[in-house]
Amino acid sequence: MRGHLILNYIKSFQVNNQKVTIQYEKGNIQATIMRSDIVRVVFDSKTSPTHSYAIENEKTEKTDYKVEKKANTIVITTDLLNIIIYPDKYIDVYNHAGEPLVLDYRGSRKKMVRDLSDQQTQLVVAEGHAIDSLVHSTNSQAVKVLHQNEHFYGLGDKTGFLDKRGYVYDNWNTDDPSPQVESFTRLYKTVPFLVGLNENRPFGLFFDSTFPSHFDLGKESNDYYVYTSSDDMLDYYIIGGSDMSDVIGAYTYLTGRTPLPQKWTLGYQQSRWSYESEEQVNYIANKMRKNKLPCDVIHLDIDYMNGFRVFTVNKANFPKFSSLIKRLNLEGYKIVTIIDPGVKRDEDYSVYADGIASDMFVKDAVGKVYQNTVWPGDAVFPDFGREKVRKWWADNIKFLTDQGVCGVWNDMNEPATFNGDIPSDVVFYDELKPATHLQMHNVYGHNMARATYRGLKEQTGARPFVISRAVYSGSQKYTTIWTGDNHSLWVHLQWMIPQLCNLGLSGFGFSGTDIGGFGGDTTPELLSRWIEAAIFSPLLRNHSTIGSRAQEPWSFGEPTLSIYRKYLELRYHLLDYLYDLFAQGSQTGLPIMRPLVLHYADDENTRTINDEYLVGENILVAPIVMPGIKKRLVYLPKGQWYDFWTNHMYIGQQTYVIDAPIEKLPLFVKGGTLLPWRPLTQSVNVTSENTITFKLYGNSGLYEHYQDNGLDFKYENGEYNLYEISVHNSILRVELTHFGYELPYTKITIDKNGSTTDFLWEANNKKYHLSN
Repeated sequence: MRGHLILNYIKSFQVNNQKVTIQYEKGNIQATIMRSDIVRVVFDSKTSPTHSYAIENEKTEKTDYKVEKKANTIVITTDLLNIIIYPDKYIDVYNHAGEPLVLDYRGSRKKMVRDLSDQQTQLVVAEGHAIDSLVHSTNSQAVKVLHQNEHFYGLGDKTGFLDKRGYVYDNWNTDDPSPQVESFTRLYKTVPFLVGLNENRPFGLFFDSTFPSHFDLGKESNDYYVYTSSDDMLDYYIIGGSDMSDVIGAYTYLTGRTPLPQKWTLGYQQSRWSYESEEQVNYIANKMRKNKLPCDVIHLDIDYMNGFRVFTVNKANFPKFSSLIKRLNLEGYKIVTIIDPGVKRDEDYSVYADGIASDMFVKDAVGKVYQNTVWPGDAVFPDFGREKVRKWWADNIKFLTDQGVCGVWNDMNEPATFNGDIPSDVVFYDELKPATHLQMHNVYGHNMARATYRGLKEQTGARPFVISRAVYSGSQKYTTIWTGDNHSLWVHLQWMIPQLCNLGLSGFGFSGTDIGGFGGDTTPELLSRWIEAAIFSPLLRNHSTIGSRAQEPWSFGEPTLSIYRKYLELRYHLLDYLYDLFAQGSQTGLPIMRPLVLHYADDENTRTINDEYLVGENILVAPIVMPGIKKRLVYLPKGQWYDFWTNHMYIGQQTYVIDAPIEKLPLFVKGGTLLPWRPLTQSVNVTSENTITFKLYGNSGLYEHYQDNGLDFKYENGEYNLYEISVHNSILRVELTHFGYELPYTKITIDKNGSTTDFLWEANNKKYHLSN
């Protein structure tokens, strides 16, 4: 504090349960101890704290802590955090060892100097070049010290690579169909959660505001990083933990965890804009089975609707829609249909007429229903911020579920419009209070997903399968996501890994990209490398735009078709491993796809790896993401790692040259792993799953495997099985540690280095015994 002129002294402080209010000569700060590893900080503002769309229900746990005044500061101490609050409203947070996590910057911000006169700027702009003015709303801001060796992750699926240090990003959900490049500061999602790593000290910062906001992570200055917002209130959470997994666990404790999905949703999904008729859908379904390509889902884009009217079917092209869905379901296919929020303005259209009569749509500043243009033409927009509108939308989902539709894909829900942006003064409700588009834009997709989830759950009783393009923090409770309209570009394949890994660190455990690229024309090599790279992405969907080159697996003939089949078969063999990770993640918040730094943060080599990822902790994937490459360098972290294809063992913390011809994905399994391996099927049918094998990599291993009906919520009442599989020296063991699901495996095989041992289910004693 030496040399700093104090302008705002601490007058007093008050403690109410776990909320500490520090009163200054001007204003106050509220610091709430949520848990020993989470503190919420709210600065005084013109408005009082409102409800959170990200955080539902009370999250404050009974926590031991100490608060005391020391000199001119207030010190709050928990088992894991040490929070020091100073005059002038500065806050520093340290871990339990006294090491710095998040420190307020004391100096003034520095305007970035650009070597341009006003006249030069006009010339550059006139030629078509964009110049970042770095002018952002600063109704509220937080400026934090940037340490020399600090790295940043999270923020959802922003463009670029894994480490976000040195870049700027905006939070304003945006549909921009242009090929995305690193200079894009905003995409479809607002996830204002930052994961920091200072040396080997992890922390999290979650700024819970739906208003437009901006992160500068060291572009403006090497001395600090900045969050600014047009929100009058600064309301954020500081999270500590002994490792990054703890930080992710704490954040998802606040905002919610990805729930256990229906098992078939982990299968392969085929899509295109559009399969326009029953004949085309049948062709795709038959072609998949004829080519022995495992597949569980076919998506229907906007052309299945009548004139793009939501909750309708084009009867000319789909005359037997419900019969088609029923028959395909018997063949192992589920149908997922797209839905957009824009409701066509048509007096003879029941959804529009009912919505008008029931006051369901957003209005302009003078109270007239707001209208813009999207796919159906003139359209109006449901006001999803209101409970009655979400219920109305949920009830309309019944039109789809009555036809047999198994999942709903929410698109265009930023919301996107064709006739200019929605004005800021259009009235969107925040529950019962009128608000602005500025406040509610970033949670429009979130609230639409809530409504869709509710409708599917109420009408089917199954775990809802919702896909959404636009989301906010906490949307992971209701929807899976994809990264939006990527392109058939190698750089977009490269970005898939850091995008999905950062989404996973941001709470979104169920995510994917459009395999092969949505826009543009893919190539045989790009499609082959994309299916290899994406094969462990939680959402596995091939999707492409109208007018682009066809990119179904058979489109390029051989060898592309065989390569595609090989990796779909690998996916289905390992589908139970993915399902186990989902079951674990619903309790821990950890994702399926993980950057290496999540588990090896103490290894400097892992902190900026963009072209490798982990599947759980036990599989390491090192795809080829550049054209023409047939060998690559692979860095393996500490431990022993086995080549999946050859079983060759490598010692970790070294880099190896690995052969990778077009048909090979470099893939490694950690020593000590028992990997579940299911029989190959062409689709997921849980009731037929009666055998499973566990393959051992190394000499000993321990694995817990989860099993349930893969469909509904009965597991919440204990209807699931837990198996403990272990190999130690020459002792092999299978134990059913929880028995609640009445269809246990009839046979479990342990494969130890090619030598197999069978365990058979003994129904009377409810245990397994060696077959020999």
